[in-house]
Amino acid sequence: MNNKYVGVLAILLASIMWAIEPIFAKLSYQNSDFIQTSAIRAIFAALTALVYVVVTNRANLRINKQQLPTLVYIAIVGTLFADFMYFFALTQVPVINAVLIGHMQPIFIILIGFLVLKGDKLTKFDYLGISLMILSGLLVTTKTFENLATFKLGTFGDLIVLSATIAWATTAIAMRKYLKDMNAGVVTFYRFLLASIFFAMYLSLTSSISIANIYQILIGVIIGIGAILYYEGLKRIKAAQVSSLELSTPFFAAILGFFVLREFITIMQVIGILLLFVGIYYLSKKEE
Repeated sequence: MNNKYVGVLAILLASIMWAIEPIFAKLSYQNSDFIQTSAIRAIFAALTALVYVVVTNRANLRINKQQLPTLVYIAIVGTLFADFMYFFALTQVPVINAVLIGHMQPIFIILIGFLVLKGDKLTKFDYLGISLMILSGLLVTTKTFENLATFKLGTFGDLIVLSATIAWATTAIAMRKYLKDMNAGVVTFYRFLLASIFFAMYLSLTSSISIANIYQILIGVIIGIGAILYYEGLKRIKAAQVSSLELSTPFFAAILGFFVLREFITIMQVIGILLLFVGIYYLSKKEE
């Protein structure tokens, strides 16, 4: 199969995983908390990645000294901080808010690449796309025109998701720059293994490691598969294409949030989702 088609399919499937994850997290919180759910999730995500490594890489988990710092960074920033903050935010905000703000990563990937990694010069289309995406996030978090008029610009939970989004963007840059040739399962395995060790130590000291519900296991398997698919997609298609395809996640999340959790979205939030599409279009557009 064409390499590009494999990449597109991988990102689309990953987007479905991203949409299902917060739904199951909300269901898990009915008899558990976000700390325990995050711990079980990390453990089963690592196990899922290990199975993938055994099947595709003959259980080869060897890494070199150059790769280790990046893997540790992705584990700490991407899982221990960003994933943890995202799961905490899900106790505070609706699924659609969390998912859409989380998918504003392209803004920060472009800005961080430009400011820190000395990437390509920003074009007028980049500036327009970033502006539209910021407006999109504003509309989604304020929810109604009344809130916007009175400058109710979102909640503390929305701000937490934003911090997680920035952190995820830095790990995406690190992965593309230093681990592009590594097996996607190996990257995913170490990302969640290191986080699992930390969570296991913390829970053993404060309470106990136990599985409260089936959703905690399902979240781990789903996010493990999603991360593998995401990393496989990153190897095959351009970053702008990845960002565009990921925009299917808010739609999946909005539908699932309505039918499973009975979460409603407002007209302003629908407009915000549409603006996100337009923003990504301009981010991926090149000057003539």
